[in-house]
Amino acid sequence: MRALRWHGKNDIRCDDHVPDPKIEDPRDAIVQVSACAICGSDLHLHDGFMPGMKHGDILGHEFMGEVVELGSAKHKLKIGDRVVVPFTIVCGDCDQCRRGNFSVCERSNRNKHIADKMFGHSGAGLYGYTHLTGGYAGGQAEYVRVPYADVGPVVIPEGLTDEQVLFLGDIFPTGWQAAAQCEIEPTDTVAIWGAGPVGQFAIRSAIMMGAEQVVCIDNVPERLSMARAGGALTINFDEESVLERLQQLTQGKGPQKCIDAVGMEAHAARSIDSMYDRAKQALMLETDRPHVLREMIYVCRPAGILSIPGVYGGLVDKIPFGAAMNKGLTFRMGQTHVNRWTDDLLRRIQEGQIDPSFVITHTVGLEQGPEMYKTFRDKQDGCVKVVLKP
Repeated sequence: MRALRWHGKNDIRCDDHVPDPKIEDPRDAIVQVSACAICGSDLHLHDGFMPGMKHGDILGHEFMGEVVELGSAKHKLKIGDRVVVPFTIVCGDCDQCRRGNFSVCERSNRNKHIADKMFGHSGAGLYGYTHLTGGYAGGQAEYVRVPYADVGPVVIPEGLTDEQVLFLGDIFPTGWQAAAQCEIEPTDTVAIWGAGPVGQFAIRSAIMMGAEQVVCIDNVPERLSMARAGGALTINFDEESVLERLQQLTQGKGPQKCIDAVGMEAHAARSIDSMYDRAKQALMLETDRPHVLREMIYVCRPAGILSIPGVYGGLVDKIPFGAAMNKGLTFRMGQTHVNRWTDDLLRRIQEGQIDPSFVITHTVGLEQGPEMYKTFRDKQDGCVKVVLKP
């Protein structure tokens, strides 16, 4: 089969003659991929910021397709079912899964012993990501093996296109969880850093949850335009002060709820702290660039909530924790508990409350994947979200 594989920093290739996946466990399924996507967190692998990658790893954790083979266990699926596969691999049986904390499934990370050493305790296995999360082959391929297929995949009813439902596997529930963690009230101003795909879904989720005002911070015109189309006020941080504008919009009190939809690769370049981060990162003294996290702590209203769906990979420096403590801020963060949200979000799509395909700007064949990684990373050609068709 063909697949997009990692061969080193800035070296992703569409390889032919990659071995087809096989059933390895009775609970497995094989899915023939009909659509997959490039995610912002895939760029952390492309750019070499996430440790634990190996030559030849198949990338991709946003994918869907048709079930073509099943293991011998009793399955909820049948051959021919059309499914979206959440990026978090969940067993459904462990204590965390029973509590709905799917992104920290205790059994699905087959390299748990490595992640335990790095993080203290492991999270769930993830598709197409670092070997710290299990080293599972991803879905930017023609076929993919789906472990625990009797639990994770979401069966899609007839009448919905791939483009409408593909993002149920990651960015729609990620944006939704980011907003849900904020416990939004009708009088809230919600400030969202990052107008990429997750930021776009966080905007629409916050509005559906009843926020009085949603403000989005970015510097890419096409992304800011999409944010405004979704109902947000926007701040271009290249053109005006984020701090001053947020003060104006909140009568000097600051936003009650703040969402970091950027994560470890903040692209602010003019502030002193961002220059500091880039220097330390170049010297391998810091792994992440947490400019957004610092700014959120500073501007958030006392007793407010910081929600962090943006991915961080390792060590961050100069976090104003004293400000966070003295202001009584609450931090909520983590990978998404996708299966906690999918039934409700699928219903909303069916009812026409939202059409997630709005975020797609580019649809290309799998063979164009390597060049689209660069287009997406460099925000060229108005690129917000790339869908690949194997």
